[in-house]
Amino acid sequence: MRVAIMQPYLFPYIGYFSLIKNTDYFMFFDTPQYIRHGWINRNRILDAKENDIYFTVPIEKSHRETAIKDVKISYNSNWRKKLIGQLTVYKKRAPFYNTVIDLVREVIEKDWVYISELAINSIVKTSDYLRLDIKYDIYSKMQFPEFEVNAPDEWALRITKYLGYDTYVNPPGGKSFFDRQKYKSEGIELQFLTQELVEYNQGMPSFLPGLSILDVMMFCSPKEIREMLGNCTWE
Repeated sequence: MRVAIMQPYLFPYIGYFSLIKNTDYFMFFDTPQYIRHGWINRNRILDAKENDIYFTVPIEKSHRETAIKDVKISYNSNWRKKLIGQLTVYKKRAPFYNTVIDLVREVIEKDWVYISELAINSIVKTSDYLRLDIKYDIYSKMQFPEFEVNAPDEWALRITKYLGYDTYVNPPGGKSFFDRQKYKSEGIELQFLTQELVEYNQGMPSFLPGLSILDVMMFCSPKEIREMLGNCTWE
C-alpha cells in the first residue's frame, strides 16, 4: 500500500495530482516551517501575452519560524476579484472556462483563516472534479507521537511506518536527500514517481509546461487529464 506526504499547495501542477492518483493514502504535511515564495499561496497561469504569471493569495506577516498551518490569509486587498480577473484571459480560448471558474469561485468564496486550509480545499475540490479517489488526512489534526527525526527524509519514514504502509512515494526532487537503504532497513520501500508533462493545446504557438492544474483543466476534460496522469514513470 502506497502513501504520499506533501505540503499543501494552492492549485498545484499536474504532478501533485499524479501522487494522489497513484497512491492509496495522502497526507497533507502542514507543520513544517512556511517558506516564502514557494507554492503554498501561489502558482502560475497564462496571461494575455501568452507568458506565465503568478496568481497569489496574500498572507499576513508572521515570524520566519511560523508553521504552514499557522500562516493567515490577508484580506487587506480584494485578492479574490484579482484572481478571477487573471483567469478571464482563458474565457475566449479555453473550452472548459465556465466550469473551471465556477470551481475556483467555490474554493475561494469561504472566508478561510489559514492559507493551508484554502490550499487543501483547492486540492480536494480539484481531485473531486477530476474524479480522483483521494483518501487523506491532515498531519496537524492527527494524534501522532513525537517522532525522533535526525534527517529531513525521516519524517516520511516515521509517518509511513507508524501508519502501517509498506511503500512511500515521493516526487523525483527528493532523490538528492532520500536514502533508499534507510527505508529498506525499516521495511519500507521508497519509490519516486515522475509525471510526464504531456503537451496539450493551450491555444498558442508554443507550449508552456508545468503551470497550475487550473491551466490544464481549462483546456482538457477530466477524462483527458486522468489519461495524462497515467503517463508517469516509477523508480
